[in-house]
Amino acid sequence: MLLTLLSNVEEAFKRALATKSEKERLRAADEDDRRRDAIIAEQGLDRVFDGNWQGCAGQFLLQWYSHSTHHQRLVLATEDGIVLAAPPRRVTVGREKAMEVVARLPAGEVTLVDPFSGAHETRMLLLRFRDGSWLRVDTEELRSDLHTYLLRQPLPDN
Repeated sequence: MLLTLLSNVEEAFKRALATKSEKERLRAADEDDRRRDAIIAEQGLDRVFDGNWQGCAGQFLLQWYSHSTHHQRLVLATEDGIVLAAPPRRVTVGREKAMEVVARLPAGEVTLVDPFSGAHETRMLLLRFRDGSWLRVDTEELRSDLHTYLLRQPLPDN
């Protein structure tokens, strides 16, 4: 909470001392963030998954914690599909060393998707299952390696 407060104070100082062009850029960025947030709410992307417990995403989510009780997963995109790894139990120190593969999702079953196709900087990605259901995955950073990977992929044929 203290770090959030300090970050907010720093942001306020930056805005107060910004030049006219910097203030214009900040206003444009704020407007872009508002548009992105409106799209997220409108499409229901502020939820963990699409809400259909009978769909592939819902069924996968029900099994999620049987693989590991740790809330974080390492998501790897491979040519064969998506691999998820996690520590077998909740750990705070050394979780990277304790990672084990907990699920392999074949490419025909699931696709990793940037719901904004790179148009907005976001930590959000979707695991979209073959039945159209989805599970939201949040990365630790904006424009993660997974986002970069997706931006390099050819657009799907419609």
